[in-house]
Amino acid sequence: MRCFKILILISCWLSLCVLPAYSAASPKAQVQATVDQVIDVLRDKQLQGKPRRQTLSSMIRARFDFNIMSQRTLGKYWRTATEAEQERFVSLFSELLEASYIGRIEDYSDETVSYGEEKIEENRADVATTVHSGNTHIPIDYRLVLKGDDWFVYDVVIEEVSLIRNYRSTYGEIVRKENFSGLFKRMEEKIAELRQSSGETTGQ
Repeated sequence: MRCFKILILISCWLSLCVLPAYSAASPKAQVQATVDQVIDVLRDKQLQGKPRRQTLSSMIRARFDFNIMSQRTLGKYWRTATEAEQERFVSLFSELLEASYIGRIEDYSDETVSYGEEKIEENRADVATTVHSGNTHIPIDYRLVLKGDDWFVYDVVIEEVSLIRNYRSTYGEIVRKENFSGLFKRMEEKIAELRQSSGETTGQ
């Protein structure tokens, strides 16, 4: 069930990744307008293996604000990190999120999404959605920041559990005990492990 929730979470994340070129659309409208495009990629039987992963990777990196995600994940430790440590963490964190979930995204199996309320306060917004798979219904809220005319995701809350908060508790403890060098080593090892298990290192 845990892996299923992660799959749903990231499948929904991707609904934010390719935004249409019109301006000043609401965050909810952007999510709703793009989810079908993402599902088309996941359903495309001609797009498989490395080309599909590259497409999904580009979509993720285009519409996630990894800088804000990284700052919120490290919390107080972000302020004590050097500029080089901050840059290294952003790079590794984006790689880790990508490597963690692309393989699971490719297991998409006709889940559907319904859209609830959106709340906008200046340049921040929350968009409520529900993912439906058979008799299972999972509430997922997106937290977004406005940059120009586009909304970028910086946190996802699934069943009232924040992705950023989960990482913060784990990484904060590692930094406290092992400093940033220990955290970076653990992140690098995890990225390598995930990429090997997904077949990326073999070029499949």
